[in-house]
Amino acid sequence: MTSESALEKDASLVETHSHTQQHWYHILVQGVWGNNASLVQLLGLCPLLAVSNSVANALGLGLATTVVLIATNSVISLFRRFIPQEIRIPIYVMIIATTVTAVQFLMNAYTYSLYQTLGIFIPLIVTNCIVIGRAEAFASKNSLGYSLLDGLAMGLGMTLTLVLLGALREFLGTGKLFYGLENLFGEGARSWHLDILSLKTPFLIAILPAGAFIGLALLLAIKNVIDDKRKKNQ
Repeated sequence: MTSESALEKDASLVETHSHTQQHWYHILVQGVWGNNASLVQLLGLCPLLAVSNSVANALGLGLATTVVLIATNSVISLFRRFIPQEIRIPIYVMIIATTVTAVQFLMNAYTYSLYQTLGIFIPLIVTNCIVIGRAEAFASKNSLGYSLLDGLAMGLGMTLTLVLLGALREFLGTGKLFYGLENLFGEGARSWHLDILSLKTPFLIAILPAGAFIGLALLLAIKNVIDDKRKKNQ
């Protein structure tokens, strides 16, 4: 091999590596921010609004959904060439349901109090549009590595939205933060509790269903303002 061809090969490898890194970064940023499933696509709003009255509940559901997204995206990507197009949706649902059942059993065994609090919203992850949507739109068309990252990014994006909304509602409604995290991380998490304000008359609407809609609207407005400023600065 001549020196010129060796240099061309090295340059090609560097370009390919750079393109791969950019693609991975793009998937991560799109999932967490640019194409956030909850704030941009507005998917999975039922559990988002229902359990986001505290950071603990929000984080628990967010992590459970993230695990399901990673697992189902990975399995569907691995077997995408063997899944018949005509029956792909029922197969995706079966894979998702199996994964959700496994997560449900794990939460029942290790985080029972949180499992009881979240209740029906854990098995309802099966019907979450985010999970089936990523299976159909991404995992069925991409490699294992990209699909795994997409599941992680989308899960982190939803978890971020859930936690922000949960923190906002918990703070406004009780003046406290991080109560209940011991149900997820053990008794040591009791030291994380924060009593920020002593509210004689709590802002109860924040932890009621109406507060979820108001809080989500506020998060959407903040995201739109940030995106507009970024566009103007480019």
